[in-house]
Amino acid sequence: MADERDAERDAILAALTPVVDGIAATFGPVCDVVLHDYRNPGKSVVAVAGSVTGREVGGAMSEIGMRVLARGDEAEDDLNYVTRTRSGTLVKSSTMVLRDSTGAVFGALCVNVDVSAVTQVHGLLGALAGLDAAPAELPTTTFGNDIDSVVDALVDVHQSKQRGSWAELDRAERLELFGGLDSRGVFAVRGAVEQVAARLGISRASAYNYLSRARAAHDTSTGGPA
Repeated sequence: MADERDAERDAILAALTPVVDGIAATFGPVCDVVLHDYRNPGKSVVAVAGSVTGREVGGAMSEIGMRVLARGDEAEDDLNYVTRTRSGTLVKSSTMVLRDSTGAVFGALCVNVDVSAVTQVHGLLGALAGLDAAPAELPTTTFGNDIDSVVDALVDVHQSKQRGSWAELDRAERLELFGGLDSRGVFAVRGAVEQVAARLGISRASAYNYLSRARAAHDTSTGGPA
């Protein structure tokens, strides 16, 4: 049964591979399209066209993929959201989850369009028209071909929101850090707990303990099982 399901998923990915090139060709150099197989998070990219996010075949999922993986079969399409790459490029993206015939999520088709030039023109026209609206603060998304670099970047982002190093954080702040990483889907990736522990300079057991406590606190605050 598992072999049949894998064969079906392989067939869906194979059918979508030429679609990747077709979409990218339609939009031109401002667009890239990435096809993910989440059965292998560390090497989820099975097809890519374009270079907006710098992805390569055999590369890892981004933090967006981690969130999809964490939601499992409850994941939904996320369309037309705007984010910023770590290099500062503004990107409008859509992530469309892939399901097999049982409804199980196993991958995603992602379209990313560089809208930096459009944003600059919009700002220029606004200035000419006498409009002085402050641009909205956009989240920064880590796109990387190495899953370790994506996890490390997320840890760095959450640590930067705290007041200092791990040793300087109180218990509530430590739980907040682990809860924040968990909500971003970091711990849906195999081996992520050990990697986060190493990044923070704590033991594997301590990392699992803080993760467990953060999840318990989240379940209590949302009315879920404690």
